[in-house]
Amino acid sequence: MIYIELFYTFFVIGLFGFGGGYGMLSLIQTETVVSHHWMSSAEFTNVVAISQMTPGPVGINSATYCGYTAVHNMGYNDTMAVLGSATATIALVLPSLILMILISKMFLKYMNTRAVKSVFGVLRPTVVGLLGAATLLLCNAENFSLPSVDPWQFGVSLFLFAATFVGTMWLKINPIHMICASALAGLILLY
Repeated sequence: MIYIELFYTFFVIGLFGFGGGYGMLSLIQTETVVSHHWMSSAEFTNVVAISQMTPGPVGINSATYCGYTAVHNMGYNDTMAVLGSATATIALVLPSLILMILISKMFLKYMNTRAVKSVFGVLRPTVVGLLGAATLLLCNAENFSLPSVDPWQFGVSLFLFAATFVGTMWLKINPIHMICASALAGLILLY
C-alpha cells in the first residue's frame, strides 16, 4: 500500500537526513524519482520550487508535496492525496522528534566530550557534501533548459544563476531581493 511505503521511505529520510531540508533534497529525489518512480524529475523540480516559495522548512514542505504528488500520480483522488501529504510529513518529522526528546538531556551533559566533538567534526563535511549533491541534482535540463533545445532560455538561466551566486556570495545582497529580481528578469526575458 502506498501509505506504508511513503511512511517508511520518509521515516528513513528523516532519520538519516543530516543537514536540514536542503541536505535531504538529494535523498528525497533519489527515493521519489529514481527508486519508487512516484514522480518525474520535472515534477520533483516543481516540488522543490514550490517548497522554497512557501513558508517553512524546505525538507518538510518537500515531503508534504511529494506525498501528495505520489498518491495523486497513483490515481487516487485529492482527499487520498492529502492523506499522502500528511503521511510523508509526519514520517519525515517523527525521527527528529523522537531523537531530540531522547538525546536532549544527554547532549547537554556530554557535548564537550571528545567523542561528541569527533562525531560533529565528521558530520559537518558530510552535510556540506549533501548540500552540494542537492545543488548538482538540481542543475538539470528542467531548470536550465539545453542549448540545443532553447539557447535563449539556457543563456538566461546561466546568467541568472551566475548573477544570483555572485550577488549573494560576494555582494551580500539579500536573498529575498535576489529571488524577486530573478523572477522579474525571468518574466521580462522569457515571457
